[in-house]
Amino acid sequence: MYDTDIFKIETNHVVPSQGKVLISEPFLCDHIFGRSVILLVNYTQDGAIGLVMNKPLPILLNEVLDDFRSYQKDIPIYKGGPLNMDTLFYLHTFRNVRGAIPIKDGFYMNGDFNEIKTCMRQGDTIEGNVRFFLGYSGWAYEQLEKEINENTWIVGEENKESLMDEKSSPGMWQSAMSKLGGKYKIWSRFPQVPILN
Repeated sequence: MYDTDIFKIETNHVVPSQGKVLISEPFLCDHIFGRSVILLVNYTQDGAIGLVMNKPLPILLNEVLDDFRSYQKDIPIYKGGPLNMDTLFYLHTFRNVRGAIPIKDGFYMNGDFNEIKTCMRQGDTIEGNVRFFLGYSGWAYEQLEKEINENTWIVGEENKESLMDEKSSPGMWQSAMSKLGGKYKIWSRFPQVPILN
């Protein structure tokens, strides 16, 4: 007898908070949020703000900002979400950057962009230390909780290293889902569109 409960999509009932991630349910067919992992960079009673960590855009920072054209390595930009797509956000591990917002575990969002550029010019490695995003994802008061209760999102936890490692981006959703164990590990192997199985 098969346990059909493993196919029932339901949240894991973990409470969201700043620094945790939202993992989209396996069959969410949305071009922005399907198979996405979203880092919650702000979570209050008024709402939530997050950055989609695993959706690269077809443009590079080196192509759009003159200050970065001389970098030998390509600097990818990710689609942080559908809101404010004309605004650049950045996550980084550089301490003491003025105006930077602490997220968790020694990494930060935004801050003085000139100081970020200085850190990068001084030879601090970019890989694993800074990531760039256009736009962000946002939820109004109780909107995120409603979506979690509707089983759109599973709340998880990822460490700084995996979130800042761009090489892990293509498999980030599968990895984050699998780490939850049990039936969530099985879900990580589900095709997004079941008819394609």
